[in-house]
Amino acid sequence: MSTSQRFLDHLGLQHPIIQAPMAGVSTPRMAAAVSNAGGLGSLAIGAGTVAQARQMIEETRALTDRPFNVNVFCHAPAVRDARREAAWLAHLAPLFAEMGAAVPTELDEIYQTFLGNEAAFALLLEQRPAVVSFHFGLPAQQQIAALRQAGIYTMATATNLREAALIEQAGIDAIVAQGVEAGGHRGVFDPQAPDERHSTSVLLRLLAGRTTLPLIAAGGIMDGQGIRAALDLGAAAAQLGTAFVLCPESSANAGYRANLQSERAASTRLTSVLSGRLARGMVNRLIDHGEAPGSPPPADYPVAYDAAKQLNAAASRHGDSDFAAQWAGQGAPLAREMGAAQLISALRAEMAA
Repeated sequence: MSTSQRFLDHLGLQHPIIQAPMAGVSTPRMAAAVSNAGGLGSLAIGAGTVAQARQMIEETRALTDRPFNVNVFCHAPAVRDARREAAWLAHLAPLFAEMGAAVPTELDEIYQTFLGNEAAFALLLEQRPAVVSFHFGLPAQQQIAALRQAGIYTMATATNLREAALIEQAGIDAIVAQGVEAGGHRGVFDPQAPDERHSTSVLLRLLAGRTTLPLIAAGGIMDGQGIRAALDLGAAAAQLGTAFVLCPESSANAGYRANLQSERAASTRLTSVLSGRLARGMVNRLIDHGEAPGSPPPADYPVAYDAAKQLNAAASRHGDSDFAAQWAGQGAPLAREMGAAQLISALRAEMAA
């Protein structure tokens, strides 16, 4: 039996297709549609409160009796630096002024890490989703053990060999191998460490000979041909994010959808300007402004995200979406507008072609 078939059988899936847990884009309706179509739908709860997470999980359960994934952020708490934050806000001041908005007087750590969040951990043990995945690192060993003891399948993102080794040593069930092509936040454990920026294909081949864990390919995969190639390179399944943004079940707004269907989709960039951590999205005015020569470093993650979100909110009141975080991978020009279940069907047909 192939690695892919063992993975599918273990989780009760029909197809080696995972919808990425995109914070701010994935919804219960999308996750349920993907799961009902035989793939693995995902929710991202790292950007909300525990109460909001509970609601998302319960809404998904009301729409499907199939397995789905719940993703959490395991980043280190922000390093607060008043001088750095003030310099960053001063750099953004002209953009706030252009939108007729006052520069924020302070910034908040808007996304709480799962690390040390006992309420979020208790919620997962109570709700027992079929799968829990980790991004930006790993939680405490005893939490991993407790989740697995509760019958929950665990996955974690790795961008290099060292992270993959840590994941395997921690007793995680599967590795999400995230290539540099991927949209959204790069899942590096330590943002200050050197980043080799492996492509998805290279990372898969490096890991395939060094781990017995199932590998989930993530980054730049937009169609069935890409999924088939990832399986040929050693993946047990493929995780697609940008491919699902245009689905009607996603919560992407009109500006995001329009840009993803325009020539702007061909220009994506890894940048820390928007959130304080490297993430790939469509290039906009905020990215260009924040990366201009002489720009100060952005505030730490997720403090910088608070500034970006406040600027985007001010711009949105003028109908301007050129400061929004519109995450997209390098395969963005291949995005298609169709329902999530229809997309799964199209991907299946392409895989078989």
